[in-house]
Order: sequence, then structure tokens, then C-alpha cells
Amino acid sequence: MKEILVISGKGGAGKTSVAAAISFFLNNKDIIADCDVDAADMHILLAPDYKEKNDFFSGKECKVISQKCSGCGICEENCHYNAIKTVDGKAVIDELECEHCLLCYRLCPENAVEINEMHCGEYFISNTRIGKKLVHAKLFSGADNSGKLVSTVRSEARKLAQKQNSDIILIDGPPGIGCPVIASITGITYAILVTEPSVSGYSDLIRVLEIVKHFNVKSGCIINKSTVNLEIKNKIETFCSENGVSVLGEIPYNKKFYTALTEKKSIVETDEKIKANFQKIWDKVLKKI
Repeated sequence: MKEILVISGKGGAGKTSVAAAISFFLNNKDIIADCDVDAADMHILLAPDYKEKNDFFSGKECKVISQKCSGCGICEENCHYNAIKTVDGKAVIDELECEHCLLCYRLCPENAVEINEMHCGEYFISNTRIGKKLVHAKLFSGADNSGKLVSTVRSEARKLAQKQNSDIILIDGPPGIGCPVIASITGITYAILVTEPSVSGYSDLIRVLEIVKHFNVKSGCIINKSTVNLEIKNKIETFCSENGVSVLGEIPYNKKFYTALTEKKSIVETDEKIKANFQKIWDKVLKKI
């Protein structure tokens, strides 16, 4: 079983559009995993049915049991984050300000603070309109531990792939170089780096390649919107050549991408020429793995 990750050093480079396009060339028994849990949008293009839903818990949170609280003010005085206020003689924790350090729980003389697991999000295993299974998730607004949710999505995708005897798991990864990216890249077979010919696109490609090399993962690059700035496109090609990264293909700027998105479709469903281009890119990836 091979795990192929599609990532970009920045948002807006076209990572999900590329991953969605590639998903059409998978076998029906292969698995798609959306690991961009902070801003998941693969579901917009693949129309999952959310057949199996699971709650995601991570970390601890404190809550005050008002019946036990004596209003002594010890927790409020010692909270480093000013997350506790005394209201009507009772301590109240502001969940948005709280950093879950659990100090109030340790200091409360009345044992009026309880610890609960944090319900941070949900993850799903769905059938999609294109006949493949999708493992995806939603992290609640303001919740932490997106890296752990990414790991959960990958774990569930692997279990499903083993059950279905899948050859490939295609992962739409998170943008950037933070914890969610690290959680998505460990142990994969191959990384597809999606970039664009802009100053930020070039800079972020350099950053994300450092992460890929750190984990000793083979990679190739797709230059999206390749006709927007030919000078920077040439810089990207030179950089890839100097760093042993194959340029898998170029995708010229085309307004048809936006038309397809408004119809909640992948570009490969609406343009045969672009579909053929993606087919060539996918064939190159298969040879690399």
C-alpha cells in the first residue's frame, strides 16, 4: 500500500484542486484522505454522504461546579491567562481565554473544578459521488490538536485501506509547515509539492521541501498557474533541478478552474485537455512510486 501526499507551502496554490483531480484516476478500492482538518474542502468537490461519524476528543478542559464553588477567588488570582472571573460569587472560566493548564483544578480548596476531555471535532468515513471512500474530518473553531486529528484521519484511512485491500491512499494535506503537515508527512511513500509562480509560492516551496527532506521522503513538484509569471516559473524549475526534485508537470492558468469550482466539480470533469495533462502527471507519479 502506497501513501501519496499532496501538499503546498502556502494556501491558495491549488493543492486541493490538484488532489481532487488526481482522485479521479484512482481505482475504486483506493482511499482518499482529507487531512486539511482546519479548513477541509475536499467534501465540496466529492459530495460525501457522511455515512460514518465519530467524535474526536483531545486534551483536557476545566469546568467549575458552581454548587461547590465558595467564591474564594484563589483560582482567579492565580490564573496566568486571566481566564477566570468571579460572577455572582462564583468562579466562571472563559473557554476562549483558557489555555487548559489545569492550575485552577490543582489549587481549588473546594474541589469545585472538574476535568473533562475536550470534544474538539469530528471525523467521518464516507462514500463519494466518484465511487471512492473518503476519510475526512472537521476541527471545531478555536480547538487545538489539529495534528492529532490529522493522525486520526490517517490511521482510519489505513485501517480502511487494509480492509479493502487498497493499493493507494491519496492524502490532501494541510498547507504550510506546521504540526498538521508534520503529522501528515511521516511515513508516506511520496509527496507531491504544489506551488505557483509567485514570490510567496517560490519561498514557501523552499520551506516545505526542507520538511520533506527532513523526513527523507521522495517528492515531485507541480507548478500550478504556470503561465502567470514565467520568470519565477523558471526559478522554480532551476531550484527543483538543483535539489533533485522532479517537475511532474505544469498546469497553465485557466479560468475554467473557477467555473468548475462554482459547479462543485473537478476540472478533469469539465475539460478534456486539462484531464489529459493530469493523466500524464499521474502516470509519472505511478512510475516514481
